[in-house]
Amino acid sequence: MNMEPRTSETEEAVTRAFADSVRAHVAQTVVGQDVVVERILIALLTGGHLLLEGVPGTAKTLLVNAVARAIDLDFGRVQFTIDLLPTDIIGSEILDQSTSKYHVHKGPVFTNLLLADEINRASPKVQSALLEAMQERKVTIGEKAFTLPVPFLVIATQNPVEQAGTFELPEA
Repeated sequence: MNMEPRTSETEEAVTRAFADSVRAHVAQTVVGQDVVVERILIALLTGGHLLLEGVPGTAKTLLVNAVARAIDLDFGRVQFTIDLLPTDIIGSEILDQSTSKYHVHKGPVFTNLLLADEINRASPKVQSALLEAMQERKVTIGEKAFTLPVPFLVIATQNPVEQAGTFELPEA
């Protein structure tokens, strides 16, 4: 006897219609990326994340932005550079001098779909901060822990490792 849960034909039809709608919307902006759109949808629906590799100028950012618009997700983008700090991604506490109290300033990681553009241009310390947020789905700023929004999907892009100014990504 097979005890595996099965989705109903109605659920499958709704999922298929959703995927077709997203593909059609994205195709109005970016041509010929159906496989990538499919993989983005798989990552979104399964709670995973995605890494896209390609040389600069191949419409990776445009594609991810088009997917976010098609699904009506909050979209954030971080351009990774050598001088980026972990606080530039997750946020930090800022001292309000008039009240002498710290206030939390949330970083761009507090969104539904975060594009981590050229992630291998940032230092390993910054990459680790993002990887922790991806795995834990929360971040700590000061002494407070903050849960990230649901859904939370990171799509990172990287340049080929052979290019100057890049760091290898950790296996995680």
